[in-house]
Amino acid sequence: DDEFYTRFLAWGYQCCGLRLPRVKNETYALLSHASVALVTSGTATLETALFNVPQVVCYKTPVPHLIRFAFNHIIKCKYISLVNLIADKEVVPELFADRFSIESIQHELHLILPGQPNRNQMLHEYRQVREALGHKVAPDNAAQLMIELLKPRKTV
Repeated sequence: DDEFYTRFLAWGYQCCGLRLPRVKNETYALLSHASVALVTSGTATLETALFNVPQVVCYKTPVPHLIRFAFNHIIKCKYISLVNLIADKEVVPELFADRFSIESIQHELHLILPGQPNRNQMLHEYRQVREALGHKVAPDNAAQLMIELLKPRKTV
């Protein structure tokens, strides 16, 4: 929500003297120049990966501990971002429910800044995600992949 981003940008200025602009509705232009990104879950996570921009996925939820419990014990889904769902492993950090805080966002973003070791690993994993999507990233292809990913899996 707007209040969170306003607080986050204010924190960046207070902490580090950074005057960061807030950009809306210019996703592709922004991603083409970005070094890292803070992304909410959805197709934006996949788009960010396809632009080869390291990212942290965040999603503010009401009643964080209840959401975490539901996610772990009822929904039984490992990931919320398309990147991680396609890779079937954590490629990008997902900060939601009780893991969502300004401090956790700061920490995870720092790990993927240029020159940081986690950055290269994430970019390497992005290549594997692109390979999983195939050479033509078409809506039909992505839709079929999502159907396969959402099918119940046998647990051992």
